[in-house]
Amino acid sequence: MNHGEFENLVAEALDNLPKVFQDALENVEVVIEDEPTPDQSRSVDSPRKLLVLGLYQGVPLVRRGHHYGQVLPDKVSIFKKNIERICETNEDIKRVVTHTLQHELAHHFGISDQRLKDLDIY
Repeated sequence: MNHGEFENLVAEALDNLPKVFQDALENVEVVIEDEPTPDQSRSVDSPRKLLVLGLYQGVPLVRRGHHYGQVLPDKVSIFKKNIERICETNEDIKRVVTHTLQHELAHHFGISDQRLKDLDIY
């Protein structure tokens, strides 16, 4: 899949978020990268470090106090090549992109991996 098509899938996944979540996204940027850098891979606390699909870097909304301001946007990275490695069809890619984006944005809202597992969403 070319970069433009993949970018459209990410944009569509963002557009399909419930409005309440779209409206609550604050100071967050979603970017597409081919693969995680070594530093990004090391920052992931998972046995699947070599196949990271997405990564949230920033200060979750629930941890932002009244002193929060004048900071760079939080960053959600979606790793194109890793997603393509685990998918067989374009429909699989679309499903994984949507799931990965929702997962990483959950971290922006302060939801941990453990809580996502407890909710059977992980």
